[in-house]
Amino acid sequence: MTAQEAELYDKICKFQLDDPAAIYKLSTKLAWEYNWTEIYTLRAIHEYKKFVFLATIQAQIVSPSMTIDRVWHYHLLYTHSYWQDFCGGVLNKPIHHYPGGGGTAEFARDCQRYQSTLELYQSYFGQPPADLWDLPPLQSNHLAHRQRYWLIPNPIYWLKSHLIKLIRGKRRIWTK
Repeated sequence: MTAQEAELYDKICKFQLDDPAAIYKLSTKLAWEYNWTEIYTLRAIHEYKKFVFLATIQAQIVSPSMTIDRVWHYHLLYTHSYWQDFCGGVLNKPIHHYPGGGGTAEFARDCQRYQSTLELYQSYFGQPPADLWDLPPLQSNHLAHRQRYWLIPNPIYWLKSHLIKLIRGKRRIWTK
């Protein structure tokens, strides 16, 4: 790592994703959304910062793991923090997120980018943590969740909707 890269990496590491004035911080929301522990969330944020460092110094597009991508998505939601404070103030360069459109050719390209990213990571930081730098996803996160989990109707929602219909007179419980 050159002196200039070390200075950039230090600035990235010192950047706080969490707003100290916020009641519900970005890291808290991230942990809640994905059911992560506090330690795992902090590690994911640290790895996200490494990824952003690589994205900043590399001319080619780099590709994150699913976990790092989730942190990136959350940071992007905080538009002022991401675009002005982080990209503008720390990186001095915009880092755009390019979501995939699907298809076999794109999947092959993304796998190659991900492999190149892992090689670049290893050259700067050593072996990436396996629990944070997994294999690239085969499909979008939303589809993966639907294949992994059963969706069971919420009985309270069902009960509320039927009670509202009953109260409004749209449904009869008793028939004569």
